Amino acid sequence: MAETTTNTVSKNQLKKVFRYQWITGNMNFFLFLSVLAVLYIANGHTADKTIRNINKTQNELKELQYEYKTLKSEVMFKSEESQVLKAAEPLGLKISSEVPQRLKAEKTK
Repeated sequence: MAETTTNTVSKNQLKKVFRYQWITGNMNFFLFLSVLAVLYIANGHTADKTIRNINKTQNELKELQYEYKTLKSEVMFKSEESQVLKAAEPLGLKISSEVPQRLKAEKTK
């Protein structure tokens, strides 16, 4: 019997809390909570978009670093003396077997 009276008392209290007048009186607060919820959701979407852009930029940076290292190694290989000689042969250029001569300029007074 005591349980039924406590249940009816709690139900009556809930009915008093959710009366029409109380709901309309606190409409501004409910609107404020709704605006906060929308802002919270929008902030989450913006954060996700920013994280995706950061990841995309990091991937592009890695690809550019790989390309830079590849091109740098190709240039280093092609600038070796033996590779330069191979590239110069069709042009008719050869290594000179003569010792280079030093030119001296005379000082004029």
